[in-house]
Amino acid sequence: MNDDVRKTIYATLIIFIFGVLVWVSFIFVNACGFTLTCKQGNLLVERTPMPTLVPATFPVVQPGNSVVVGADQCRVAATDLLGAWVASGASETEAFEFTDINSLNCEATFTDVKPLFVDANLWYAGSRSCVSCHFTDLTTAAAQLDLSNYAGVTSGSRRVDAGSMGKDILGGGSWESSLLLNFISSNHDVPGHITSVPELVIFAGTPLTPVP
Repeated sequence: MNDDVRKTIYATLIIFIFGVLVWVSFIFVNACGFTLTCKQGNLLVERTPMPTLVPATFPVVQPGNSVVVGADQCRVAATDLLGAWVASGASETEAFEFTDINSLNCEATFTDVKPLFVDANLWYAGSRSCVSCHFTDLTTAAAQLDLSNYAGVTSGSRRVDAGSMGKDILGGGSWESSLLLNFISSNHDVPGHITSVPELVIFAGTPLTPVP
């Protein structure tokens, strides 16, 4: 390798390194200015615009007695809410009445019941939602049962298609003899079901009489 080629290579490397340094310096100065204590790379701290935080007033979740927190004032065991809905025979939008754990007369609709079917981590920590196995595609849904909506729940299991009725899981309005209660409260060697479901207390519905 002759001297001219060597000089050309060295010159190219020097120019390249110098160009990189100039570019890095330009970016640094553009972001931080002429200072060595640049804070632009620090994580952004999100602050609330409120001067104070309001203390939470919801009950603490205790093992075996989970609480679904909502804005409503009635508190009721999940199975009691389901039972009141089944016994009432209420339509999807029609209100039904129940008595909560504080003996308040309350009313609710299927909207208050639906989370018991579609929400995960509700019946117990780590629980799957009912609709993870019982969903709208009846060709692959477990027991050909759709628990994702009112029509699916009331249409029952072992359905041929979306337009058909299947086996009643609501006991014909008798909660105590319903298949749904049987699967919730009994031991079943079924994937997704456990041998003992803890009693769940939820906030659902609204009082029919003012709360003092």
